[in-house]
Amino acid sequence: MDNTTEGKWDSLPVKLNDGIMQTLNELGFTHMTPVQSACIPLFMRNKDVAAEAVTGSGKTLAFVIPIIEILIKREDKLKKMQVGALIVTPTRELALQISEVMGQFLLKFPQFRQILLIGGSNPIEDVEKFKEQGANILIATPGRLEDMFRRKADGLDLALSVKFLEVLVLDEADRLLDMGFEASLNVILGYLPKQRRTGLFSATQTQELEKLVRAGLRNPVRITVKEKGVAASCTQKTPTRLCNYYTICRAEDKFNSLVAFLRQHKHEKQLVFFSTCACVEYFGRALEALIKSVTIHCIHGKMKHKRNKIFSEFRSLKSGILVCTDVMARGIDIPEVHWVLQYDPPSCASAFVHRCGRTARIGNQGNAMVFLLPMEESYVTFLSINQKCPLEQMAPVSDVVDVLPKVKALALADRAMFDRGMRAFVSTVQAYAKHECSLIFRVKDLDFVALARGFALLRMPRMPELKGKNFPDFIETTTDTDNIRYKDKQREKLRQKLLIELKKKREERAAAPKRHNDKNKAWSKQKNRKDRRRKTAAKRNRDEGSDMDDEDMKELLKDTRLLKRLKKGQISEEDFEKQVTAGPKNQRKTAAGPSEDPPSSLGE
Repeated sequence: MDNTTEGKWDSLPVKLNDGIMQTLNELGFTHMTPVQSACIPLFMRNKDVAAEAVTGSGKTLAFVIPIIEILIKREDKLKKMQVGALIVTPTRELALQISEVMGQFLLKFPQFRQILLIGGSNPIEDVEKFKEQGANILIATPGRLEDMFRRKADGLDLALSVKFLEVLVLDEADRLLDMGFEASLNVILGYLPKQRRTGLFSATQTQELEKLVRAGLRNPVRITVKEKGVAASCTQKTPTRLCNYYTICRAEDKFNSLVAFLRQHKHEKQLVFFSTCACVEYFGRALEALIKSVTIHCIHGKMKHKRNKIFSEFRSLKSGILVCTDVMARGIDIPEVHWVLQYDPPSCASAFVHRCGRTARIGNQGNAMVFLLPMEESYVTFLSINQKCPLEQMAPVSDVVDVLPKVKALALADRAMFDRGMRAFVSTVQAYAKHECSLIFRVKDLDFVALARGFALLRMPRMPELKGKNFPDFIETTTDTDNIRYKDKQREKLRQKLLIELKKKREERAAAPKRHNDKNKAWSKQKNRKDRRRKTAAKRNRDEGSDMDDEDMKELLKDTRLLKRLKKGQISEEDFEKQVTAGPKNQRKTAAGPSEDPPSSLGE
């Protein structure tokens, strides 16, 4: 296999512990991958490492093995509450995966305990577990780890425990920064001792990552592992045994094509990526109803407690479909994934590479395909240049059947499905507007009618992007969508109650005396608000050192005085209007002496 030609484990310049060698043999890892053969000796010789390697290249073992080796060779053995190694990773799925691998090795080293600190569980339970069992190896997501450092009041002094830290690993470091964990990482790094070994592992290098390297590593050895057979000047970022395809289809045919493809490959293991959580919820439910005799799971970032269970269940399947967002795009190792399908191109080009990397891992064969609209075909060229990721066109999916009427029927039968469809459409348009490649993915180029048909919508949603637009070509359902009921009786009961309350409020509003519009008020009273704004603006300009000249300021003050005189009844509205609208010369003349017009009496 391309990725496993770096020799056997006993060929390393440093000797591995017998327990580690035994575990490697039991797991069937007879040969090293390039990233493993490069990183392990450096880590064990107390070097800081910054490693960039294509996704699926075996980075996990490249830091798990050195961590155990370093802790074994430590002179002072770690006590129950002393943390010797810390692994920080962006998602709980990746943390669970690393914990599984670490656990297999620790079976031979019962003197070490590991603990998993991730979201989706009660933090107090984590505190109690740590206090009761202790831990020498922490595997954590940044948010939960930062929270644990602030649990001193609950009896956990994690800051004291990490004083004994030997190794810090930041896995998928570029994603840690992409997901906005920079502030949390800075807090965490502040608690850690400076004298430590640090490993930073990622599939891509960014400017932000370079800053983290400078801040957290001391004279690091930089390792870049390239795919064999690929020219150095054109480093391919996806595994060489990955067949990467794209297919062009119209917006209204896109979901039909996806369903046809999944039906044709129902005995294989497939990941289907969507751009938003709402799309996963909607299309995932639709696929469950349309593709029979296949296990279908849905997972996205807004799921809290279910994610870990769903991830574990899908990993154990021989075949099935996982509908997901980019929460599953990085570092996740799911055995024997045959196809990665991208229904929506990701908003970030680097995420495209990571999505594809869920298949063809550790030298295995794999396939990936992205669905593109005709106007998006230039994205293929962009990926080839920007991400060094060449794509081959696949012929349109065959034997496509129109399943959209069935999806509409699902929405008519259950308001929950109707709501999901509307939210999915809105979220897709908004995600499109935020796409990194704004020259290719432009909202103004979208055919909203075709897109709505492809989503099997019963009517067009109300949203800012559609405001003021008419869609005569879109045929809405003849059913009044307000009458679609929830299948969940409790939810429908609550909806009916809210509708009654809303109707009552509307009736009260209609019966209440109407407020008089400013247009019906006296002209002088309408001027009050304008006058207040004018005075506020004048004061602000004086305070900030306005560009207004003295003459303009005098005129503004004169207008204000005239208005005060009008309010007190000292001049008539006619006089006020004449003096305010008169030119500067006339106003100065009025100030100097009597005007040419006869004065109006107050009784007029």
